[in-house]
Amino acid sequence: MTEKRPLVWLSAAQSTSKVRSTLGPRWELTDFNAENPVPLLLSPPVGAKVGILDLSQGATDDMPWFEHWLEALNLSYWVGVVAHRPISGTRTAQLITRYCSDFHTLPVDSDRLDTVLGHLWGMAVIREPCGTLPRDGYQSLVLEGNSLAICQARDLLRRFSVTAEPVLIVGESGTGKDAAAQFIHQHSTRASGPLVTVNCAALPESLTQSELFGYEKGAFTHALSAHAGRLEQAIGGSLILSSIDELNLEQQSAILRFLQEGQIERIGGSNPIRIDSRIITTASQPLTELIEAERFRSDVYYRLGGLEIKLPPLRDRREDIPALAEALLVSSALGGEHKPLGDAAIRSLVNHSWPGNFRELQNRLRQGLLLCDRDEIKPEDLRLAQADTDDAATSNLSLEEFRARAERQALSCSLALAHDNISAAARILKISRVSFYRLMEKYNRGHPGDHYRQGSSPKGDLP
Repeated sequence: MTEKRPLVWLSAAQSTSKVRSTLGPRWELTDFNAENPVPLLLSPPVGAKVGILDLSQGATDDMPWFEHWLEALNLSYWVGVVAHRPISGTRTAQLITRYCSDFHTLPVDSDRLDTVLGHLWGMAVIREPCGTLPRDGYQSLVLEGNSLAICQARDLLRRFSVTAEPVLIVGESGTGKDAAAQFIHQHSTRASGPLVTVNCAALPESLTQSELFGYEKGAFTHALSAHAGRLEQAIGGSLILSSIDELNLEQQSAILRFLQEGQIERIGGSNPIRIDSRIITTASQPLTELIEAERFRSDVYYRLGGLEIKLPPLRDRREDIPALAEALLVSSALGGEHKPLGDAAIRSLVNHSWPGNFRELQNRLRQGLLLCDRDEIKPEDLRLAQADTDDAATSNLSLEEFRARAERQALSCSLALAHDNISAAARILKISRVSFYRLMEKYNRGHPGDHYRQGSSPKGDLP
C-alpha cells in the first residue's frame, strides 16, 4: 500500500467543506485553524510540502494571523479554495496571489484538485536539496522557535525580503546570520537568480579588486583569460557580503564606488558594468561601534545599513532550546541511533550561557551522542558544568514566580503567533478577551501596537 502524503488544511475556523471528503486516499489531512491553534505552536506534519488554504468563508483585514501562519508553516506550495472568483484588491485576492500557486472555486472538481496537488507535490520533491539537512545542520533550524525574540526576527526578515533595499544582519557568531541572509534571498523576487556569497573575512587585501570586480585578459601577468568577479556573478540575484566588519579601511574604500554608483569596471577594462543585485551584508560586531573606533567608514555603513536586523543570541531564547536540541539530535544521530536527553541534561542546556550559540549547541550534542553509554544523555556527556544544571538564577524561584514567567511567555508567544491580534491571541490561549487584557495589565504589557510593532521588547518579558 502506498504511504499517505501529509496534506495541511489551513482555515480561519473548523472547516466543514465538502471538499475534504472528496480528497483522494493518498492524502493524510492535518487541520490548522483559529479554533484549534495548538498545532501552530508546534510544527507542520513531518514531510508536509503542500497545503490547502480554505478561504471559502472569505478573509477580512481583521485576520492578520493568516499571513503569519502561512509563513510559520513554510510549505512549498499552497492551493486556495474560494466560494467564488476573488475580486481584485480584496483581502482574499491578496492572499491568493501572494501565497497560492493555484486556486479552485466551489463546487470544486475533486479530480482536478487531486491532480494539481499531486503535481505540486512532485515539484516540491524535485526542488528539495539532496539530504535532509545542509552541511551545517544547525543552519536549517537556527531561525525556528516560538520565543518572542526569534518571532520578531522572523517577522523583520519577511518584511525586508519583499523590498529591494540593502539589508544588514548583525549578530554574534553562531546566531544564524548566513541562514537569515539566505532566507531573505529565497523569499525575495530574486529567488530564481544567483546567490553569491563573499566571505570578507577570508578576502586577502591584495586580491580584493580582482576577486570582487574581475579582470580582462592581459590585465596582469597571469590573466590568461577574462574573469567575471563575484559582484558581476550576482547580477539578477542577491549578493551576500559576509563578515563585512572584517574588511579593513582600504578594502572598504575599494567597494565604496560600487555601493555609490551600482557599477564596476574590471581590472584592465574601461567599460563600466551595471550591477543589478540585492545586497545583503552580515556583521558580528555593531558597525556603529566600529565607526566610533574609526575602524569602519560611515559612508560605507550608510549605504549598507538602510534596513538592519539584529539576530538574538541563544541565551535570549532559552525556551526554544529543548525543541531545538531534540531536532539537532535527530539530525546528528550516528549510525541511525538516537538517544533522548535526560531531564538534567535539558536543564543544563537551558541554563548554559552559550557563548558559541548554535554552533556550540550542535557540537555539544554531537559530543553527547558519542560519549553517552546509557539510555539517555546526561549533563556530563555534554561536558557541561554541574553549576549549569542548578543555575542560581532559577533555583530560588517560587511557584508563583515560575507561574508568572509562564504567563508572561504565553502572552508573548500568543501575540507573536497571532500577529498582535488580541482576539486571535485570546483564542490561542483559550481565554476571553477580557481575561487576556487583564493579563496584559497585570504584566504591564499595554496594547501590543504600542511597542511590538516597533520591534522593541515588551515590558514584563522573560529575561
